[in-house]
Amino acid sequence: MTPDSPRRATVITLRAMKFDALIGVLPHEAEIPQPIEVDLSLSVTAATGKIDMHKILDYRHAYDLAAGVITAGHIDYLEEAAERIATDALALPLVDSVSVAIRKMKVALPGPLAFAEVKLERSRG
Repeated sequence: MTPDSPRRATVITLRAMKFDALIGVLPHEAEIPQPIEVDLSLSVTAATGKIDMHKILDYRHAYDLAAGVITAGHIDYLEEAAERIATDALALPLVDSVSVAIRKMKVALPGPLAFAEVKLERSRG
């Protein structure tokens, strides 16, 4: 791709990926996996023209990196997990920016709650 090449932006989104994770600061959260959902959106810029395997991002890699972060071992905070996913996603070829939302479905609070969620956006540069 040259500086004068036309460019297009594409957003690839993997929504509501479900994992069991050791996440949280309470003692039992380091030992008992709990359900986590992750949304990952990747903004990819590629040259225009015929689409080929060198101009697209295989979203299986994006899924694998999210799964790798969430299932690698105990993480204290949702923010930490989201930051790791964002950093790994930005290392993928063609990815210019990333949005991550991570939801903890079972939160130890005194009242009803559907989930706790952390969202972040990161970009290169």
